[in-house]
Amino acid sequence: MNHSIKVYRGKYLESTHAIHVAVVNINGEIVYSYGDPFRVVFPRSSMKPFQAVPVVETGAADAYQFEEKDLSLICASHSGEEFHRERVTSILERIQLTEEALQCGSHIPRDIESYNKLIRDGGTLTPLYSNCSGKHSGMLTAVVHMKEEVQSYRELTHPHQQRILDVIEHVCSVRKSEIGISVDGCGVPVHRLPLRNIALGFARLAAPLTWEFTDTATHLERIRNAMMLHPEMVGGTNRFDTDLMNVFKNRLVAKAGAEGIQCIGDVESGLGIAIKIEDGNGRAASVAAMEVLKQLGIGDEPLYQKLDQYRETPVLNARKEKIGRIEADFKLEKNQKAVI
Repeated sequence: MNHSIKVYRGKYLESTHAIHVAVVNINGEIVYSYGDPFRVVFPRSSMKPFQAVPVVETGAADAYQFEEKDLSLICASHSGEEFHRERVTSILERIQLTEEALQCGSHIPRDIESYNKLIRDGGTLTPLYSNCSGKHSGMLTAVVHMKEEVQSYRELTHPHQQRILDVIEHVCSVRKSEIGISVDGCGVPVHRLPLRNIALGFARLAAPLTWEFTDTATHLERIRNAMMLHPEMVGGTNRFDTDLMNVFKNRLVAKAGAEGIQCIGDVESGLGIAIKIEDGNGRAASVAAMEVLKQLGIGDEPLYQKLDQYRETPVLNARKEKIGRIEADFKLEKNQKAVI
């Protein structure tokens, strides 16, 4: 069986997680793999950089004076920290909408101090705190710019959701008719496609101008640069995506997704990486990702040491004491015919 990620309590093996990995070059060839690289999955929030493309493509980003931080935020699954919420509010003010226009729902933010302050101040949770409020504010910006119906912006039949579908079809090289559609946690359409095609999308995000010289490639480059320049907007404090991009400055672009998805694009090699934890447990994703980077020779030991808490994640008890660890135990299979 595929016991790729091992969870130890003390010296004893307690649990395991199976994984699937696709490492793809700019031409769509699988260069390395593990498990089933064609596993069909919902990449969830990993698609946010591609969902951001129509915001640039329609001219909305420029019309409403988006800075790099804004572009990075609309790709985010943010922690709900104050600087995230302020930036979402700024976008909404520019398009003359209030946070009531956000249809992403509400949840307790990852940044617990923000939540505690909200409670102390007698406030209530609003969609502003949702990790998807940046994405939704971006969608609304494009919809307002295009003078389209705002209330239905998250419906699959809305022109904006169709624009997103067109981008995913093009960038990930999969026909729209073959993309499964369901509903994401924040209420917008979520797209189901093979891991190999998701990895291809991230290869093209990482090195778009080696893929093609088109407006889409230029938009991808702009979004990629914004994410790498302001990784704090993509995640937040003590978040894997943020810390990985900070350590690998201007080399890696990264975006996690719910249910154990982690995607990475390498600017230097043009490789795209897509990882799925079979049981959907996100605790295994960063450990798997760090092992993949190591086996691909992306980075070196001094860089890895800065990310130690992700490559062998500690298991903590309620007292925050380390009582175990999560570690990787797998070997990527190389496709001898593929070109790196």
